[in-house]
Amino acid sequence: MTYRTRDSGNVKIIDPRGLIHKKGAEHLTDHELLALILGSGTKSHNVMRLAEILLLHLEKNNYSVDVESLLEIKGLGLAKSTRIVAMLELCKRMLLPSSKRIESPKDILPLLHNYAHKEQEYFLSIILNGAHNVISHSIVSIGLINKTLVHPREVFSDAIRLRATSLIIAHNHPSGYVEPSSEDLQSTRRIKESGILLGIPLLDHIIFSPQQYYSFKEHGKI
Repeated sequence: MTYRTRDSGNVKIIDPRGLIHKKGAEHLTDHELLALILGSGTKSHNVMRLAEILLLHLEKNNYSVDVESLLEIKGLGLAKSTRIVAMLELCKRMLLPSSKRIESPKDILPLLHNYAHKEQEYFLSIILNGAHNVISHSIVSIGLINKTLVHPREVFSDAIRLRATSLIIAHNHPSGYVEPSSEDLQSTRRIKESGILLGIPLLDHIIFSPQQYYSFKEHGKI
C-alpha cells in the first residue's frame, strides 16, 4: 500500500506499511496511521486527504464521535465509520483506564505524546477524581503557530460536567523551548484563581515538546 502526495511540486511516495515494518509505528504521522486504518480513499479524495479530513473532525470533537457523525464526512461509509469508532473505543479502554493514578508530572507525559510534534499549540485539560485518577482528557483549544487563546470557561466546562475534583492543564510549544512565557504565567494564574472559586483546584500546568517538559508544580510556580 503506497500513497502519492505532493511535496514542493514533486510527487512523494509514502509506504506506511513499510515504515511500520522497518522502524515501528511511532515513526508514522497521525495522518499516515489513520490512512492505514482507512485502507483506501474515494473518487473525491485519496486516502491521505481523507485521513486529514478525518483527523480534523476527530480533533474538533475531542475524539468523541459516533458512527452517525462520521457518516457525515463524504467518503466515510458505514464500514470505515464503524472501524474508526471501534478503534477509538479500544484505545480508551486500553490506554486511558480510569485507574490511572497521577502521582507526578511524568505520569501525565504518555497522555501528551500525541501532541508533542504538532505545529500549532494544543491546549489540553486532564481531569482527575478525588484519588487523582484520570477521568478524561480533552483538547480545550488549538491555537496559531506559537499562541493559543484560552478562557477559564472552556478549561473547566468538562471538569464541571464530569464532577472532577482537580485539574491539570498542558500545552505544547512547537518551538521546542518549554520555558513559560509571560502569557503562560498570566493564563495559569487566572485558571488557578478560577479553580479555587469553582472548588476544582489546578494541580499543575505542563509545557512540553518532543524532547522535554516544564512543570509549574516542580518549579514552585503553582
